[in-house]
Amino acid sequence: MNNSKYQLDNVINAINDHKKDSKKIVFTNGCFDILHVGHIRYLSEAKSLGDILVIGINSDKSVKELKGPSRPINSLSDRALILSELKYVDYVVSFEEQAPLELIKIIMPDILVKGGDYTVETVVGSSEVIYSGGQVKLLQFHDGYSSTNYIDKIKKTVT
Repeated sequence: MNNSKYQLDNVINAINDHKKDSKKIVFTNGCFDILHVGHIRYLSEAKSLGDILVIGINSDKSVKELKGPSRPINSLSDRALILSELKYVDYVVSFEEQAPLELIKIIMPDILVKGGDYTVETVVGSSEVIYSGGQVKLLQFHDGYSSTNYIDKIKKTVT
């Protein structure tokens, strides 16, 4: 991922500039292994909450740790490129851990967003964001849309 839109130092500098211009920074994260309608709806809604949408994306290693040895289906560079081309997405930054707590602490968004299948208490970084004066928003979970469901459906079709 050589694009400056992905490089943490460049993203941090850009976000700091946006903050100086009173732009509202929204952060969310995930694997985004196979992009689907649920993701698109979610990212569109996340973007509508602020001015700049930053996505923390799990590295290939952390996706394997979370989802198992057959994942990810798409490489980090492919997933990041696809996300970065969406009109809602301003920046994509990868992280190695299973959860992006350190990245959230560095970015310190105005709004931290996760899906409705979480609670505020279970969102990683929620206490840090709230303590700094930010908000945690839980967006509607679009039932039936998940990369895992799609992969399972494909497996059933080929067996």
